[in-house]
Amino acid sequence: MPGGRPRAFDPEDALDRALEVFWSQGYEGTAISDLTTAMGINRPSLYGTFGNKEELFRKVFDRYLDGPGAYVARALEAPRAREVAERLVYGAVELTTGPDTPLGCLSVRCVQACAPEAERIRSEVVASRKAGEEALRARLSRARDEGDLPGDCDPADLARLVTALTDGIAVQAAAGCPREDLMRVAETALRAWPAGG
Repeated sequence: MPGGRPRAFDPEDALDRALEVFWSQGYEGTAISDLTTAMGINRPSLYGTFGNKEELFRKVFDRYLDGPGAYVARALEAPRAREVAERLVYGAVELTTGPDTPLGCLSVRCVQACAPEAERIRSEVVASRKAGEEALRARLSRARDEGDLPGDCDPADLARLVTALTDGIAVQAAAGCPREDLMRVAETALRAWPAGG
């Protein structure tokens, strides 16, 4: 047959299955055998289509950021700073406790303790998370400049606060904390949000 044998699997579906595995087990906790089983392919097909485990994870992580994690970028577009914070915090609860996805957050899971051989992936995920926090800081800085936050607010501190809250939600969700409890945590935390300037 010209061009070789056609693939016997759908690469997009296989990436979705790999995402579920990495999301539920983290990068280091995922073995190639876990991936091939979930994706319904053999090792040569995995390597031939997606590369090694690191390369596959990078594809999956991009898919995660553009898919389930896309609420973060959308939240930054909200017209008011408080709405940005609400969308991020409530979005974290929705993401990490969804009925059709693993509990917790892929990026939080991947920045926790890793062996030296996983450090490159951990560093990449940390850099992505720092970029997200910096984007939030810039958005909150703009809000302060526009009078939407008090002039004495520190946008960097607020960005770290929101990040710590969403990370905490992810950790609690992964530990089995019910969605309703995490929604109450979010509501409680947002009561402390500074009023506009």
